[in-house]
Amino acid sequence: MLAAWALGRALRARRSISFRDRVVVISGGSRGLGLVMARRLASEGARLVLLGRTLSDLEAARTELEAAGAEALAIVCDVRDREAVETAVARAVAHFGRLDALMHVAGVIQFGPLAHTTESDFWESLDVHFWGAYHLTEAILPHLPRDGSGRVAYVSSFGGRVAAPHMAAYAAGKFALVGYADAVRAELAREGIRVTTVTPGLMRTGSHVNAEFKGDHQAEYAWFSILDANPLASTSAESAARQVLRSVRHGDAALTITLRAKVLAALNGVAPGLVGEAMKAANAVLPPPAGADGHARRTGWQSFSEVSPSFWTRLADEAVAANNELRGHSPPA
Repeated sequence: MLAAWALGRALRARRSISFRDRVVVISGGSRGLGLVMARRLASEGARLVLLGRTLSDLEAARTELEAAGAEALAIVCDVRDREAVETAVARAVAHFGRLDALMHVAGVIQFGPLAHTTESDFWESLDVHFWGAYHLTEAILPHLPRDGSGRVAYVSSFGGRVAAPHMAAYAAGKFALVGYADAVRAELAREGIRVTTVTPGLMRTGSHVNAEFKGDHQAEYAWFSILDANPLASTSAESAARQVLRSVRHGDAALTITLRAKVLAALNGVAPGLVGEAMKAANAVLPPPAGADGHARRTGWQSFSEVSPSFWTRLADEAVAANNELRGHSPPA
């Protein structure tokens, strides 16, 4: 057993690469986890291509990274749009002359009862999480090196391994992304490209304020933001980024972040009925469907209450300004 472990560690070390001078494309790189990953990559000497939908967010991220000495190209790009992705990739190749890695981090967070979840909600999740990954992969794949150093990381979610109540559309998109990532890994391996499927649990990235809520908006947001801020249930964006890049550096097949997520994922494999009962219990304490107003989408910013922001959401709220999630708002207080 010890010999097998030692052999595994030796092989993993042989797969390790340095990010110095590598050109890394990060979708969703202007804020949240994508920005935190960009900062760490910049500190290691990587050259960065940041993709995002909002010009002001991208410019703020690029300015910060360049002030720290990084070389960063910021491109407005909606990953749901195949032509926009192809144009962005062509521009990145023209600028840097090469591409070495893809980090697909872009995502949307949707939270609310199934009774208020529509077909368009499911399509949006699939468009960003799955089709966005597909478009990026198809456009970038021809440019990745085939010498064993090419890297692709798909940041899905624990919600792509175990579905939770009030997150049906989100889970559908994330499950699709996990399936796609796991499937292409085997086929790209023979081309010398290593694929890592990342399924984080809750992370304090600051993105909770830009998540979208349906149903009883204030109650849904309160539940989500309090859980997101709980250090027993979530991890910091910095810790998550460090773990992701370590796994990608070594070409690991998969990474699940947070002990809680690992335990639930393992338990779901051996006792899915038990996990199902736990999810039923969780649903029983979540807010019930609301009236007609519950069909409207509202962001976290639009769903503040006396409960959130508060002392109970402080750790998550502190990450909002730090990770470029303000979107013109004042920090939660």
